[in-house]
Amino acid sequence: MSLTPSTMIELGSPLPAFRLPDPDGREVASDDFTGQPLLVVFICNHCPFVKHIADALATFAREYQAKGLGVVGINSNDFQAHPADSPEKMREEIAARGYPFPYLVDESQEVARAFQAACTPDFFLFDRDHRLAYRGQFDDSRPSKETPVTGTDLRAAADAVLQDQAPDQHQKPSMGCNIKWRE
Repeated sequence: MSLTPSTMIELGSPLPAFRLPDPDGREVASDDFTGQPLLVVFICNHCPFVKHIADALATFAREYQAKGLGVVGINSNDFQAHPADSPEKMREEIAARGYPFPYLVDESQEVARAFQAACTPDFFLFDRDHRLAYRGQFDDSRPSKETPVTGTDLRAAADAVLQDQAPDQHQKPSMGCNIKWRE
């Protein structure tokens, strides 16, 4: 498994607009979260780095959505070349993990390119004005480490954003599998 870091785009960058379907065709748009802090996370079904945090991510989302954080998952992998990431398999993943957030299909990969997403998982946390406040890791755990999955880094950033404060600007990049781009 290859290790790809997030691109760590500039803090304060605006939220790229998006409108994407979930696996059942229901569309979700960035405008649906106007005035609300929003976490956009690029994930997929088969990546060991995503699998490593998936249950904790579902727990985090339930907890923080109750606090007012919008959460959206986006799968931008080329599912023609990687059938484990198909919309049908996404439905199975939603059910298995209990994802409480929309898990969207970026078939054209245009949204991933607009975000400059590079890996799965790749986290982008925007404040109420939809300016990038955090782009970093979930926590220090990795599939090959004994470190427990806690979501410490993302939790600290989300707590700050929900209190209309800036998270610590010393942010560690997320690490994971590269997004599976179409050729």
